[in-house]
Amino acid sequence: MVYKGSCHCGQIAFSAEGKIDSALACNCSICSRKGSLLWFVPSDQFTLHTPEEALSTYTFNQHLIKHHFCPNCGIHPYGEGADPQGNRVLAINLRCLEDIDLAAIPVHHYDGKSL
Repeated sequence: MVYKGSCHCGQIAFSAEGKIDSALACNCSICSRKGSLLWFVPSDQFTLHTPEEALSTYTFNQHLIKHHFCPNCGIHPYGEGADPQGNRVLAINLRCLEDIDLAAIPVHHYDGKSL
């Protein structure tokens, strides 16, 4: 299935393909503040429909994850990083996808705060 998503103002628009079978809620310093529910997809299942120049990016700590956000409305629709095998993956904020029932998606809680 292909899902469409965006930031609040629509300046950042994207689509992602796959099956949403679970979400991840992390309690690290940035995720707990953003309140994102994350769905991970390989980079070849993600399409950014707006120019990359429309994004702002924040990195911290080891600078391994690019936390992308809209400079206009401030919403964080996705992040970019690598899986343990080194493959590029996108962490999509499920709260930014259209027409999904968040209550129907099981949430796995990850203790990123302890790392």
